[in-house]
Amino acid sequence: MIKDNNSFKKKYKNKIKELILHNNLYFEKNKPKISDEDYDKLKNEILDLENKYPFLSDKNSPSKIVGFRPSKNFQKSNHREKMLSLSNIFDEKDLINFEKKIINFLDLKKNTQIEYSVEPKIDGISASLSYKKGFLISGLSRGDGEQGELITENLKTIKDIPQKISSKNFPEDIDIRGEVFITNKDFDKIKENFANARNAASGSLRQKNPLETKKIPLKFIAYSFGFFKNNQFKKQSDFIAALKKWGFKTNKFNKIISGNKNLIENHKQFENIRFQIDYDIDGLVYKVNSFELQNRLGFVSNAPRWATAHKFSAKSSYSQILNIDIQVGRTGALTPVAKIKPVNIGGVVVSNATLHNEDEINRKDIRIGDTVKIERAGDVIPHVVSVDLKKRTGNIKKYVFPNNCPSCGSSVIKEYNPITKKYDAVRRCSSEAYNCEKMSIEKIKHFISKDALNIDGLGKKVVEKFWDLNFIRYPQDIFKLNYKKIESLEGWGELSVSNLKYSIEKSKKVSLERLIFSLGIRHIGQENAKLIAYNLKNIENLKKINSKFNYENFLNIDGIGEIQINSLKNFFSNDINLNVIKELSIYLEIKNFEKKFDGKFKSKSFLITGKLLGISRAEAKSLIESNSGKIQSSVNNKLDYLITGEKPTAKKVNMAKQLKIKILSENDWKKMLD
Repeated sequence: MIKDNNSFKKKYKNKIKELILHNNLYFEKNKPKISDEDYDKLKNEILDLENKYPFLSDKNSPSKIVGFRPSKNFQKSNHREKMLSLSNIFDEKDLINFEKKIINFLDLKKNTQIEYSVEPKIDGISASLSYKKGFLISGLSRGDGEQGELITENLKTIKDIPQKISSKNFPEDIDIRGEVFITNKDFDKIKENFANARNAASGSLRQKNPLETKKIPLKFIAYSFGFFKNNQFKKQSDFIAALKKWGFKTNKFNKIISGNKNLIENHKQFENIRFQIDYDIDGLVYKVNSFELQNRLGFVSNAPRWATAHKFSAKSSYSQILNIDIQVGRTGALTPVAKIKPVNIGGVVVSNATLHNEDEINRKDIRIGDTVKIERAGDVIPHVVSVDLKKRTGNIKKYVFPNNCPSCGSSVIKEYNPITKKYDAVRRCSSEAYNCEKMSIEKIKHFISKDALNIDGLGKKVVEKFWDLNFIRYPQDIFKLNYKKIESLEGWGELSVSNLKYSIEKSKKVSLERLIFSLGIRHIGQENAKLIAYNLKNIENLKKINSKFNYENFLNIDGIGEIQINSLKNFFSNDINLNVIKELSIYLEIKNFEKKFDGKFKSKSFLITGKLLGISRAEAKSLIESNSGKIQSSVNNKLDYLITGEKPTAKKVNMAKQLKIKILSENDWKKMLD
């Protein structure tokens, strides 16, 4: 058996080396030596080996990477306005919820029909073009949303992108955003050089020599703007019309639609004709058409509230459950995962599917040996939809959920939720902090993830490998790595180690709110991390949080409730967690929380009681915060203003009077905004 394993290990390593070679020829040198068909065959051979022999793993495997890393040959530059991604919806239920949130936030009537600007979501590469006084000054890739690659000269080779605009009404200073892509017809002519149309567009834009980019018939469709000095347009549709007059190509399928039923019908129509369009699309984009409403709605942490991408229907197939394993997450959540016979779903080989939790298994009566329907949509993890009872045989086994953590052996618990007054559906490992191996590994994976410290080159598989080698046990160990030891490992060399070292060094400069999020505190997401950072101000206060700060003070932060407070208490009462923070503060350059205090409500705190008219409480809070104000959740000496709507809470009003806090009517408060 050992001999057999070794032979497949050798075969696998050779295939990986071959793939690395051809990836370099494909994407870096643009001189492929094998056909697209042979390239795909090579990738499938590697995936088949991994499916048959799970112990095979490599960071360069097509199961670990998609496409290729952005070239380091380009200078990085900050977007003047963040270039955020869109949230995704997949069905009518998601669409209804998306619109419901908009209506609730804006405090509109329930039967209000929102007007949307709708267009196909092109599967290409996003780009941002900066124009000043009609001249194209610079062009950026999306990058991480805050910072992109400066690819100006390459973008200038695209005929659809005007380098000078003489129109009298063209804005003096604006960033035009759009999608770079290649048509299927043009891709057919060059497909031997690239894996797919999207890779052709991406690879071409990252050529060192713009003359190489020019050889590829890239297209550009403009769809929006980023920075815009003195925007006078009322609607998205008006701006699209202006783009055409200025000389930009826009999507001919762009239309205005109101009502969920009409959106669904339009989506169905496009799903039927999507393959008749001469470029790849993977869904439709919905944007609230009114710029006034867009501005009111604003953004969540990583996406606009006023837009979403409605993906085309999920792809599905049938397979057999071979076994059910338990994955332990960073917060101790035990997630059952179905190990299935590998099946190709929409071009992706799937061998695992989530079962969510114990209740879901029981509800769907899922058993080991069952034939089940597997579904995947976009980037969503494949999941088991249903059991094909017609194919159920006597050779099946009912799954019994473990009472102990499969990683550390600690007892498994279901927590009681005081708000819902129900026990959670999810079972959790009762172990604390870094006492559970799987929890520890997942915590470190979270720590290095994109939204946390964003350490490129230190992916999930690398974390697992470094753990097995005893290189890391805690997040701070990342900054103590012995690079000479790493360089001696198989698959690592001077260049890859140098890149890793660069990424780690770069990550050392981190904001306080990003660090708080990276710690993986349960119930503390990006937005809550910002709120906590705003109140703590610096790392020294974070280190002293358990002894210096009263947790009840956090209750005055809107968005922080009892659940979050209890989670903070549990986290900061653990000595191991405190030591992690202490050591991280040695290695990291942690920037104090910075917030622009130039708004009308600078250094002022507000509390709202009663129902507001014409504006939702959520929007009112957003307006206060955007004007540098602070929201509190209780009446105390730190409160500056109490805003009263219809039927205010008498207790809050009386207490405000006793403390001589200024009480404002809704109109009084709105006058302060004028």
